[in-house]
Amino acid sequence: MQIPLDYYRILGLPVAASHEQLQQAYRDRLLQLPRREYSQAAIAARKQLIEQAYAVLSDPEQRSVYDTNYFAHRYEQQLVPNDTPPHSEFPVEDIFAPHTPIIDVADHLFAGALLILQELGEYELVLTLGNSYLNTTNHEPNNISFRADIVLTVALAYLELGREQWQQGQYESAANSLQNGEQLLSREGILLGIRNDISADLNKLRPYRILTLLKEPEGTLERRYLGLTLLQDLLDARGGIDGITDDGSGLSLDDFLRFIQQIRSYLTVSEQQSLFEAESKRPSAVANYLAVYALIARGFTQRMPVLISQAKQLLQHLAQVKPQDVYLEQAISTLLLGQTVEANQALELSQEYEPLEFIREHSQGSPDLLPGLCLYAERWLQTEVFPQFRDLKNQQASLKEYFADEHVQAYLEALPNQIVANQQKAPAMTATSARVNHTSQQRVQPTRKQHTTDVAGDVTGVTTSAIKPPTNNGALVPTTERAAYVGENSKQTTSALERVRISPRKRRRRKLSTKRKTALALVALAGLLASVFLFALLGQAFNWLRRTLYPAPPLLPGEQLSVELNRPLIAIPTPGSQFSPVVEPLDTATAEQVVQSWLSAKSSAFSPNYAIESLQNILVDPTLAQWQQRVRNDRASNRYRQFQHSVKIDSVQVNPKNSDIAVVQAIVSEIAQVYENGQLNQRASYADQNLRVRYDLVRRNGAWQIRQMQVLN
Repeated sequence: MQIPLDYYRILGLPVAASHEQLQQAYRDRLLQLPRREYSQAAIAARKQLIEQAYAVLSDPEQRSVYDTNYFAHRYEQQLVPNDTPPHSEFPVEDIFAPHTPIIDVADHLFAGALLILQELGEYELVLTLGNSYLNTTNHEPNNISFRADIVLTVALAYLELGREQWQQGQYESAANSLQNGEQLLSREGILLGIRNDISADLNKLRPYRILTLLKEPEGTLERRYLGLTLLQDLLDARGGIDGITDDGSGLSLDDFLRFIQQIRSYLTVSEQQSLFEAESKRPSAVANYLAVYALIARGFTQRMPVLISQAKQLLQHLAQVKPQDVYLEQAISTLLLGQTVEANQALELSQEYEPLEFIREHSQGSPDLLPGLCLYAERWLQTEVFPQFRDLKNQQASLKEYFADEHVQAYLEALPNQIVANQQKAPAMTATSARVNHTSQQRVQPTRKQHTTDVAGDVTGVTTSAIKPPTNNGALVPTTERAAYVGENSKQTTSALERVRISPRKRRRRKLSTKRKTALALVALAGLLASVFLFALLGQAFNWLRRTLYPAPPLLPGEQLSVELNRPLIAIPTPGSQFSPVVEPLDTATAEQVVQSWLSAKSSAFSPNYAIESLQNILVDPTLAQWQQRVRNDRASNRYRQFQHSVKIDSVQVNPKNSDIAVVQAIVSEIAQVYENGQLNQRASYADQNLRVRYDLVRRNGAWQIRQMQVLN
């Protein structure tokens, strides 16, 4: 059968590779072992293809013939006769482009060829070939292990492709890839460990998917419905908003509360009402409080005071079950129900000092706190409540329009069990709120707090710090905070969600008379002035004593160097900063810096983070392509290395005809510890002492980089 591969790609080499590079690549490829789940037959097939590629390319005559056919196929249109027999039992002619190099492999080597494509990162090609093989009805191999190897390679391709798409912020595509891999393994009933890995990635990906889907425009009903379904599944897995069951997302309780706060701005008021009312029945104090916000917001904007009455009942239940200072919210809800006496009583119980000061300040000249409470209620709705709902961000809060609505008036008049005083004050609400609304428009313009978001990643991820791949990354939106206004400014108080979860310390009311406040302020000012005068006097005395006992040294003649202890003479690079190419003229010191930069980039590229991009700063092709391929092979084999290096420059020769070309010979010692699947492989680890290495350097854009390297001994 035909496979879109060539011998150079099998060995991870460029076409212009030297014989020494060919030998090194061959040894490296043999040292790289596939995952332990593969059968010995698949491993042997892979090795046979590697040896076949090396045998052809290491023989000059065979390589010359192969190169001729290689370039002819790659750059010329190949015409296949109509009578050419098929090379395999399933069609592959539409899988790859006409100019793609191909090789013919025997059927029993197909698993090895597919494994090599997987190691090269050709995941989509693996899926196309592997699924075509598995789905062919007339192809049923007798060897069960052969099919298991194909299934394993396809499942790993789904897993790695999903992780790549996750890192690129393509969360739904990543979920589709992972789900396809999970379904394949579930259908085959094998490889439980890999199936668990895929399932774990899907769980960590779920918060990223929810954010992405809920951010979709309201017209995309199917995608938003999927987002709401995933959110409900996540809540069920956790046991509620403040549940502690492990849902596999990696989010702690605090992280999940921030996540809930983040998605609120993407949900409509009706969606939040349905969600949080259902969650409050688990029971959940946090969901109870968020349901209050949704009920008040929807009841006010849609002129449905019955919802505000439900919010009031939830607040009363919350205060009884888990005592919290929610009296300010109770005062606002009773105000919106026209129960002004009860609203004043709730204000008397509140310990929120700054909101109360604002309310009292704007109620001066009134027998009660009604004017200030109306003004605060408008501002609270405008700046704290409405911004938390997708469809209310541009909504204006006007108590005048609310109480003037016929449906609101009819409902308030029909409320039972109103006390006499309340009945007397309720009809005056429209006139009072109109006066307060007029005052608020003239005196203070409400300001909306800015809320920040993250996500992938995107996602970001979901993070996913803990979800990484991914990503880490993503920051989450802070918890809702009440704005308490003093004069023309707004200040933040205790978080709404935190107030539900943690009982605040009771704060003493500071009800001081104006005269007593003035007297205390004068005493404090006098004490402050006295302290400043005393410290100034002590400072003068200290300076006089210092000059007497320790006279200043005489000034040095001439101009002095400007040296500051807190600022180094040369810039010190910070840890993890990007490598800067060496641009100085090439000498022994500069050459050593170039080689050290290469070894540092090599250590980063082969580390568990696989920082392959660091190679581009010091290497150029063809060496760059060779080492990039080696890093990809290690990553595909779940292998990383830890290096220790020492360098001593032996000679530096700059080309006399071209000063941008130079040859450096150095004595390099390298100790490498090789880890496979997280375990140290003693056999693959090595310690090479006093290697003489030749580096061919080229200067590009003023920076020295390595074009070729060769071990001389």
